[in-house]
Amino acid sequence: MKIGIIGAGNIAGTMATTLQPLKGAECYAIASRDIKRSRAFADKYGFERAYGSYADMLSDPYVELVYIATPHSHHYEHIKMCLNHGKHVLCEKAFCANATQAEEVLRMGEEMGLLVAEAIWTRYMPMRSLINKVLKSGIIGNPTSLSANLGYPLIHKSRMVRPELAGGALLDLGVYVLNFASMIFGDDIDSIAANCVKLDTGVDAQENIMLTYRDGRMASLYATMLAQTDRRGLVNGTNGYIEIENINNYEMVRVYNLERKIVAEYTAPTQITGYEYEVQSAMRAIREGRIECPEMPHAQILRMMQLMDSIRSAWGIEFPFERDNTIRITTPGGRVEIDRDYANAAPFPEQDDEPAEKTKSVVRKISEKSVSDTEYETTEKPKARNAEDARDMLPPSPHKGITDKLPQNVDFAKPAETVQPAEQPHQSENARSIDKVHQGEKAQPVGNRQIDETPVDPEQKIVDTIAGIKAEELEAKVRQETTRRKEAQIRKVVKVKKSAPEEDVAPSVPKEVMNRDKSPTEKIRDLGMELSAENEPKNPGSVTDQIRGLVIDEHKPDDRSITGKLRDLDSEMIMETEEPGFQRKRQEFDYNQRIRRD
Repeated sequence: MKIGIIGAGNIAGTMATTLQPLKGAECYAIASRDIKRSRAFADKYGFERAYGSYADMLSDPYVELVYIATPHSHHYEHIKMCLNHGKHVLCEKAFCANATQAEEVLRMGEEMGLLVAEAIWTRYMPMRSLINKVLKSGIIGNPTSLSANLGYPLIHKSRMVRPELAGGALLDLGVYVLNFASMIFGDDIDSIAANCVKLDTGVDAQENIMLTYRDGRMASLYATMLAQTDRRGLVNGTNGYIEIENINNYEMVRVYNLERKIVAEYTAPTQITGYEYEVQSAMRAIREGRIECPEMPHAQILRMMQLMDSIRSAWGIEFPFERDNTIRITTPGGRVEIDRDYANAAPFPEQDDEPAEKTKSVVRKISEKSVSDTEYETTEKPKARNAEDARDMLPPSPHKGITDKLPQNVDFAKPAETVQPAEQPHQSENARSIDKVHQGEKAQPVGNRQIDETPVDPEQKIVDTIAGIKAEELEAKVRQETTRRKEAQIRKVVKVKKSAPEEDVAPSVPKEVMNRDKSPTEKIRDLGMELSAENEPKNPGSVTDQIRGLVIDEHKPDDRSITGKLRDLDSEMIMETEEPGFQRKRQEFDYNQRIRRD
């Protein structure tokens, strides 16, 4: 299918990157108000045609589907232009500046039999369906509340701060958190409480929005163009909660039980940019002759625009170009209600009784219930399920790369101590084998490994774990002590060598001469180091034990005291030296020893 793009900005570049490898799609034409910019874009992304005006590209008979990537303020005009040229349309969010514009172009598309779709990518992603399946399984019980945030520092972008371009955080970022709430809880909203902070230009810079539903559930939403946020979404239930990383492009979905332990985890599939899902849905709808995408039908597009209109009107924010087609709002006592005949309403009346700049915080009631395309039925609360039912209801891994960490035989309403986790790290490699184990069938081998079906005794597992930890700690202590002793011996050797005179450590002087003038303590240290070096890696023991086991002379008794052995050690050292006068000293030493013994 030949696709053309209106606008050659950054978001158009992302779409062009998506179209290049996408099967069935062709990067055919690009249109910009500057022909040089169009040609540069075409050369970069491989487009066949480049146009210097939108009308020229739309006159090309080969263009089948047009992607609109211009500011919000121009969507209405450019959608009408495409439809008048007989082109199918995929328009970036926000679909239009207000609900009146949206209804007009949607009616045009229906009358002309052309596809008109909003390119809000989170509605088309496969993870959106997975989240709703997890909710429908009842694994977290009855969901009672949710929260979501989205924020980027975008205040430097002109289109975000200029009211004539329909700027502000709501249409650019708030639309995502509102859609997140709609996809999960539907649209049966009872009331809205919202507050915003405005820029000097009059557009909203950041906002908090609280939605209360008719069945008592609540959604807390936050959007800002002043700062970076974690983009996280949470769905809280009676038996646990679901955490979604990045509501603007789902990355990971984790399911937690009442003990805040992960019981299931799903990762997003590999994607080109994330835009491919909306393009594929649009091409599929065109081939099937449909005028709307089931992931984001016309009723839902109109509903989101109507919801954002009511919020903006309560804040007193009005774009310069919409003064003649704004929804009529009545404000009795500060309460705002949408007129059911908003499409035929008169211009927005002046609020003489209350200045617009003071109406930042407001509570309003939505009186009209609209159709929701959410897969999770909001009117039907999930029933309490046992562990096996919850397991069976959970969606399987829909694509390669998802890891399912849900344990076997778990009652998610009980504390985590009763949970027996699935310990085989290779289970995630073959979801079919896991399912067979859960269903009582014989497991199939995964690669060269076999899934162990033997049940694990929790108490024995704890004992084994503690024993393993103790063994590791003991081994670590032994290694640490051995290292410490070796370092101490090295320090002693270095110290002895440094303290010895230079002439005593000459290579030509025998070791016995070096030791001649040493004190008994130094001799004991040297002896301990020698013995430890000879007996490595065994522990040499204490110096006293070494001396006790020392044999100075095989012909003398071994039951001598430590002092006696030290004296004999000195005697042996003196006798073995070759210096003059030592023979006489030896004789004197022997004589004194005999006198002492006698």
